[in-house]
Amino acid sequence: MTFGDKLAKLRREQNYTQEQLADLLGVSRQSVSKWESDSAYPETDKLIKICETFNCSSDYLLLDVDEAKPQPAKTHDDEPYAFEIRIPKIKERKSKRTLWGMPLWHVAKNAHGIIAIGVKAKGIIAIGVRSCGVISVGVLSLGVISVGTLSLGLLFSLGVFAAALFGVGTISAGIFAVGAISFGAFALGAIAIGDVSVGALAIGRYVAIGDHARAMIAVGGHKADGSVFEYVGRMTFETKQHVKTLIDSNVPAYLKWAASIVKALLS
Repeated sequence: MTFGDKLAKLRREQNYTQEQLADLLGVSRQSVSKWESDSAYPETDKLIKICETFNCSSDYLLLDVDEAKPQPAKTHDDEPYAFEIRIPKIKERKSKRTLWGMPLWHVAKNAHGIIAIGVKAKGIIAIGVRSCGVISVGVLSLGVISVGTLSLGLLFSLGVFAAALFGVGTISAGIFAVGAISFGAFALGAIAIGDVSVGALAIGRYVAIGDHARAMIAVGGHKADGSVFEYVGRMTFETKQHVKTLIDSNVPAYLKWAASIVKALLS
């Protein structure tokens, strides 16, 4: 096998396109194409980077060696705090049918399809360690509807760290945020911070309801700090009605939806 044959074989085994390999090496796709057709050869620094990328020796690429010889792994003596994460190899499979230029489904290390599943996945529905799609599920997830450890969504997000129009997570941020620690126009959580907040510790710009509450209108089980109104303890029917009237007169129009939620909780 020639240098170009070996390079192409290694690239396909790792599920890289010529363009993706070019990005990793910092060269153009045309350069990779020329290398694989044996019409040109990489410079020394690029050859070293190819060996590191595919964990093979330069002898395998340049000499008449049948099999790639993996480079010895770094020991703890060489790099005391280094560790290696091994990701299982994913055999590439994809649909022959396409839509909008993408396969209906694609399973690969770097997957791109209507339904994409891989380590890195991009698609209408994307599932992967790093995923990006209209509906996205992954450790690092970005989408209109997103679920992941670190989750960013346009409409809905669910994760340990979640941010979206509607966010639910351990730490959550959004227009409507629910979480142990939440930040939002309406925030609900153990610690809730927002324009309108409900939680054990509630800090609001306009309304706060909780065990400890601080806002323009503050209602607390044990402590309340309010600039317009504050109330501590169990509310009577008359007090609830008074609070609802204050909410209507002090909360701006763009937050009426949040005010409605609070008033419903007071009923």
